[in-house]
Amino acid sequence: MTYAITQTCCSDATCVAVCPVNCIHPTPEERAFGSTEMLHIDPKTCIDCGACADACPVDAIFPVDRLPAAQRAYADINAAYYDEAEREPAPEGPNFHAWGEPSFPRVLPADFAPLKVAVVGTGPAGMYAVQDLLLHTSAEVTLIDRLPVAGGLVRYGVAPDHPATKKVGDTFARFHAHPRVRMHLGLDVGTDVTHEEIAAHHDAVVYAVGAAADRNLAIPGEELPGSVSASAFVAWYNAHPDAPRDPVDLSAERVVVVGNGNVALDVARILLADPETLARTDIADHALAALRASKVREVVLLGRRGPEDAAYTRSELLALRHVPGVDLVVDDHDPRIAPAIEAAAARDKAAVLQGVTRARPALQAPPEPGRRIVLRFYCTPVEVLGDDRVEAVRVEGGQDGQDGQDGQDGQGGQGGDGGADEGAIRAGALLRAIGYRGLPVAGLPFDEATGTVPHEGGRVVGEPGTYVVGWIKRGPSGGIGANRTCAAETVSTLLADAVAGALPAPRHPAKGFRRLARRRNRKVVGARGLAAIERAEVARGQLDDRPRVKLATVEELVATARSGRLGLLR
Repeated sequence: MTYAITQTCCSDATCVAVCPVNCIHPTPEERAFGSTEMLHIDPKTCIDCGACADACPVDAIFPVDRLPAAQRAYADINAAYYDEAEREPAPEGPNFHAWGEPSFPRVLPADFAPLKVAVVGTGPAGMYAVQDLLLHTSAEVTLIDRLPVAGGLVRYGVAPDHPATKKVGDTFARFHAHPRVRMHLGLDVGTDVTHEEIAAHHDAVVYAVGAAADRNLAIPGEELPGSVSASAFVAWYNAHPDAPRDPVDLSAERVVVVGNGNVALDVARILLADPETLARTDIADHALAALRASKVREVVLLGRRGPEDAAYTRSELLALRHVPGVDLVVDDHDPRIAPAIEAAAARDKAAVLQGVTRARPALQAPPEPGRRIVLRFYCTPVEVLGDDRVEAVRVEGGQDGQDGQDGQDGQGGQGGDGGADEGAIRAGALLRAIGYRGLPVAGLPFDEATGTVPHEGGRVVGEPGTYVVGWIKRGPSGGIGANRTCAAETVSTLLADAVAGALPAPRHPAKGFRRLARRRNRKVVGARGLAAIERAEVARGQLDDRPRVKLATVEELVATARSGRLGLLR
């Protein structure tokens, strides 16, 4: 029986490397790699060895005959990828497939002195770079993070009801206590130490700081209470120390989410998920309590484009169809919507909406009984309405530029003047999920237009010995696995510079950086402190049959690290 790759695929291509028959595509060497939403197993080539399932860091690969009901569609999705692709002819001879020449692009000469490399950021991008350095060279790595705990996007960006995706963190965690790694968590570059000081103690510095800012709608009323960024909401339910404890009022029955990417779907799903189901995850305690008391029954997702051009992935949309107790509805307000869905080919994401209820919900009236997510395409918010807080969102959409609300009863939807607005969606909160943007890094050049650090193959322009990886390098695109190839490029550039003698010689020994960090911030957490935090969170979770209960403040994290023997710095 063949295997199939399912929803949680991170596309880091670990499975490709172990497949003996080359049945997983696209591979990192193929043009389509990075542009497809997930990897696919060819059912006609798979020999049922299970090597890919063993290697998968996020438990995304299963035998087809063991797929649960909610994931059976992935058998067809994997097969359809090959039905519509041109198959390469089988090579002659005893080999299952043609093998390329051995390549070892990220190595140093055997007599090369160990590099001292600092990596700023402990999310997937930074940790893939660390993995490359440790596995392929004898480099010694200094890990730095602004927060007193490691994980980055894996810890604070992945939805709590996606535990398999979080398992990629286990892959990275094995490097935290590696003998060639020193950790300095809770050390802020630009406040506690400068870029110049880090560079003075290391041969190279790699920045993997992500894209921490949100994009704004730039419409009137966006600043009203009740209008918040989706990233703030995600940080809130994931127990990020910087997140406010009450980012959005959940007393309203309807919430509008602007955007139709994966983050928008995550937000909608969490808002309406059964709290008792969430109680078995690592969701923040304060978020779980608020969601238990929530009155939200309907979430409306606004997408500027049509269903064929939505930004979410096919797998996340499929998951949305199987949220227990939540109906999925497509707002059929525009005549282009139905043809786009019905004409979609099997591989198109719009095809997932075939069979989903299409209706014209009365979005100016209170929601109907039950819980539901409404996908409203061809719809653009133009103003947030309300006196002291969000009360409605005025929108434009439809083929002729109309608001798409003709035929509604016009009730509710109070505008700033207190009167009904027939072009508005009645809602008590607005969440913006329209993308992220990088922030300037102190001491480095910055491109305001792209929100990235200018670079050449990961090498920061005008800053020898300084490199970038992840979203601060390429912009906010690609999921966790995309950082693996991104890191490989940056590390290859770094090592090529080292061999060419292009790295500036550090002015101080790397060990001196530990003393500098201690002087600047006595609360910096090391590997033992991180291990103490891990033990404490898991122990807290065992009391409630949960994987962990996260510590939600810097003070709690640092105090717990201190409780471990010599927990602050080793």
